[in-house]
Amino acid sequence: MNCCWCTVTTEKLEESVKFYQEIVGLTPVRRFSPAPGTEIVFLEDKNNFKIELLQNGNATGTAKEGISLGFEVDSLTDMLKIVQSKNISVVGGPVKVPDCSFFFVKDPNGVSIQFVENRR
Repeated sequence: MNCCWCTVTTEKLEESVKFYQEIVGLTPVRRFSPAPGTEIVFLEDKNNFKIELLQNGNATGTAKEGISLGFEVDSLTDMLKIVQSKNISVVGGPVKVPDCSFFFVKDPNGVSIQFVENRR
């Protein structure tokens, strides 16, 4: 089995596309409207994993708790500089554990995003 994508429902589609493109480094690969009032954007990483952003006109509520999306980075220090330069608050970490270091931010929808530097 292969995980093909994770869906994030959003009221902030353009802000979310910008976050996943400029901060996470994903590339938009498909954008369409399957029904009036609904728009979907797929963004993809170099390994073909996708984030589906879904805006359907329904209120999404408050911050999303209990889920986190993790993205491996080459340099945690460099990623920290990027998020700080975009005025994105770090909500957890940086933390060092035996095999990796990581920190958390929130995407425009309140989803926890973990940036991880693995030690090889």
